[in-house]
Amino acid sequence: MGGFGALLALAGSDSPLRAPLVLFFLLAAPAAGIAAALRGLDPFARGLAALAGSVVLNMLVAQAMLATHRWSPRGGVVAMAALSALILLPELLRRRRTAKGQDG
Repeated sequence: MGGFGALLALAGSDSPLRAPLVLFFLLAAPAAGIAAALRGLDPFARGLAALAGSVVLNMLVAQAMLATHRWSPRGGVVAMAALSALILLPELLRRRRTAKGQDG
């Protein structure tokens, strides 16, 4: 659902669903990556920490874009997608490496 919001933002759609879906994407994408990295915590603490981290990352990206005079909604969505992927990538690689070790 959040990915659909990102696609609407990147396409420049004027749909009334654009704003809530983009907001969901901006909160959920980095939260998913952070939650995956915090696998040692209980579910409630992991969700709370992931949501707080997501808000902090969104604020840092917005502040950096404003400070460099590069603010744009599309740019913010792309930056958060890239950061979310970078946060999630080490966990995906770790899981892949663990799965390979169990197979062989």
